[in-house]
Amino acid sequence: MAENRPLYLGPRLRRLRRELGLTQQAMADDLDISPSYVALLERNQRPVTADMLLRLARTYRLDIAEIAGDEGEDYQRRVSAVLRDPIFADIDLPALEVADLATSFPGISEALLRLHQAYTREAQALAEQRAAGPMADENEPVREAQRFLAANRNYFHALDMRAEELAGEIEKAGGAVDWLGAKGVRVRFLPPDVLLDSLRRFDRHNQQLLIADTLDHASRAFQIATHIAHTALRTEIKQTIRAEAFSSRTTATLLLRALAGYAAAAIVMPYGRFARAADQRRYDIDALCALFGASFEQVAHRLTTLQRPGEERVGFFFIRVDEAGNVSKRLDGAGFPFAAHGGGCPLWSVHQVFRHPGEIMPQWLELPGGERFFSIARTVTGGAVGYGGARVLRAVALACAAEQAERLVYAAGVEPAKAPTTPIGVTCRLCQRAECTARSVPPIGRDVLADDYRRAAQPYTFAES
Repeated sequence: MAENRPLYLGPRLRRLRRELGLTQQAMADDLDISPSYVALLERNQRPVTADMLLRLARTYRLDIAEIAGDEGEDYQRRVSAVLRDPIFADIDLPALEVADLATSFPGISEALLRLHQAYTREAQALAEQRAAGPMADENEPVREAQRFLAANRNYFHALDMRAEELAGEIEKAGGAVDWLGAKGVRVRFLPPDVLLDSLRRFDRHNQQLLIADTLDHASRAFQIATHIAHTALRTEIKQTIRAEAFSSRTTATLLLRALAGYAAAAIVMPYGRFARAADQRRYDIDALCALFGASFEQVAHRLTTLQRPGEERVGFFFIRVDEAGNVSKRLDGAGFPFAAHGGGCPLWSVHQVFRHPGEIMPQWLELPGGERFFSIARTVTGGAVGYGGARVLRAVALACAAEQAERLVYAAGVEPAKAPTTPIGVTCRLCQRAECTARSVPPIGRDVLADDYRRAAQPYTFAES
């Protein structure tokens, strides 16, 4: 006879509550129980009864299997694999104790797994530091996600086509709010403090999409479209992600967010209409913002995706950096050589626009290998809205091949072959321009000469190869 064991779902229940953006009090109200009982359930001090399981599934419209699926076996397998690490070789770890840990204390199991993952990642980074240089410090899941997007030229055909169909349905319904209303979802705009400082939260229990009322029109529209992408296009997004094998769940999570944003942009700016408007307006971003009710950064994002077979437009590379030079986003729709690591050259105007907020700065660029590009850069703002709110200033840049620049309004009247170019590098470690006065570190593979007899204008002088 199968053993009837109590069902403890503390960590999973806590994670569900946080994903829904609920306090313990709010969840207690939804389930008609006391907040203290929710706290006991989350601390695994009370088992989840069959009645409570049904309440959770009914209230938040979830599959019971999704809530009550046995994580114990998965934790036991993963913890067992971790404990086979040679660092634990001299410790007696009976299989029964490992099983008890995974079943009864999933929170501690998860903590152990995260610690071991961090330990492994740092050990690998230290081992590769000499060969990889500064690039070893980059967040690996982020780089893996960026490589996936770049390999697809930031265009996902099935997703884009379905989003364009949805955009047509939404337009016929009178807009996204009315379209959601027909699906039984009410859209409300509320103060951020009511939303627990969220910009968007979906209240499954009451079928309400809650949006921060401090967002501007473009941001509101994009958040609503993002919710539609996460629900109506969930199958297409997950199929796209499942087509590849990734090294960590974090990579898949990052891509889920990225592809939802991609789909949201495709809903707000449907491919056909947007591509035609881009051609007609000669890629004037401000004009496209006005036409589609989108922000500068949203339009810049969308321009990198115009690679539908047979309907390709100008191929763009997109980058976003903060004032410290940290790259927070890269999108490559053209297969550019600086897609993986580029953006660190201080001679590129994307680092200079902070001195001219809101102004668009065009620039012709040339890489060490002779490849020539045209770029535009401008600052964008984000963060809190209202007096006293912390605002974040970032810079974004779009770059295209020099031969395509004549299609852009920003390069009007300039012949690409005769345009004065700024020599830049992908990154100092990979740039062999010996005469660069803006260099921060020597390039890989070059010997630095002493300056006891001569001090050159550039930071380093190198021996002849």
